Amino acid sequence: MTRPTIDEKTIAGVCEVLRSGWITSGPKVKEFEQMLSALFGGRPVRAFNSGTATLEIALRLAGVGPGDEVITTPLSWVATSNTILTVGARPVFVDIDPFTRNINLDRVEEAITPATKAIMPVDLAGLAVDRDRLARIAAAHGLRVIEDAAQSLGSRWDGRLIGSSGDLVSFSFHPNKNVTSIEGGCLVMNCDAEASLAEQYRLQGVVRSGTDGMDVSVLGGKFNLTDVAARVGIGQLEKLEEFTLARRDLAWLYFELLESAEMKELGLRLPLPDFRQTNWHMFQVVLPDRRISGGRAAVMEAMKAQGIGTGVHYPPIHLFTLYRGMGWKPGDFKYAEEIGRNILTLPLFPGMTSEDVRRVCVTLASVIRSLTVQAS
Repeated sequence: MTRPTIDEKTIAGVCEVLRSGWITSGPKVKEFEQMLSALFGGRPVRAFNSGTATLEIALRLAGVGPGDEVITTPLSWVATSNTILTVGARPVFVDIDPFTRNINLDRVEEAITPATKAIMPVDLAGLAVDRDRLARIAAAHGLRVIEDAAQSLGSRWDGRLIGSSGDLVSFSFHPNKNVTSIEGGCLVMNCDAEASLAEQYRLQGVVRSGTDGMDVSVLGGKFNLTDVAARVGIGQLEKLEEFTLARRDLAWLYFELLESAEMKELGLRLPLPDFRQTNWHMFQVVLPDRRISGGRAAVMEAMKAQGIGTGVHYPPIHLFTLYRGMGWKPGDFKYAEEIGRNILTLPLFPGMTSEDVRRVCVTLASVIRSLTVQAS
């Protein structure tokens, strides 16, 4: 379904790091952070060993803890809400907009209570949430914003690169992301004080001074990125624009093919065609609800049999056993449930060719036609 593109220069660079003897956090992590900071207009950036860690640290920097609530979307990778639970707070889900598939900002204010401490939006598939409206809502209620921008490196809102503005912005560099460091993530912050505190949280709360001084004033964890991973990230970041343009071209072809007369009758719902600002992290279609024999699983199995991988991003979080145990139930979030039941991620990565896209579309059409239940 996706595959990272890692060039020989990067592979050679990793070998250099391995030979250097410094393979944990060191000079390459600092270089990677400096590159990221430059990308985001000089804002403080710290790298971590996962995008999950960056969300947890962001919550801690925002002062979120036991008794607090954080408003978020039910349609995301479960790490989004799990990190809220990790710091002792409670996620408060708000249904999605059926067109953007992001949190519906029309419904956010009605979910705010005296316990609300922050809003955590997610840019699903790299399509940015309305940052200006989000900022106005947060400012009106004195809330922090923690942007789960795990999927939106290279995306923009109103021409502004995601991460170059806003409050706390978290990115992921997992292998399925547009830029990878094998595993990893980064957090963009507002000031040096936040960055220093993030460094403490990143490595057991330790602060060093002088030749042998050490103190611990906060409870930290083990979230540091290695130099090996950072060197991969450096090579990837150099190609961010190239990767984004390649993804855009592939997405354009998907639209061209799936909107053709012979494909329209399939009943697929396509993503918003935002070619100016989206990084096309994923290309997701929504299958026609209850018209396909065996449902999405049957489509995925048939595609797999033809050598084409597909994915589900994502099942609704509130229907997982853990979250049902907290009181959520089917029917709570109409659009997240309907789209979560039928969304299908098609292959999209820079190494694909136009012929690959055509094969995916032709195969998908054949599979859906073969499985479509005819109305009586």
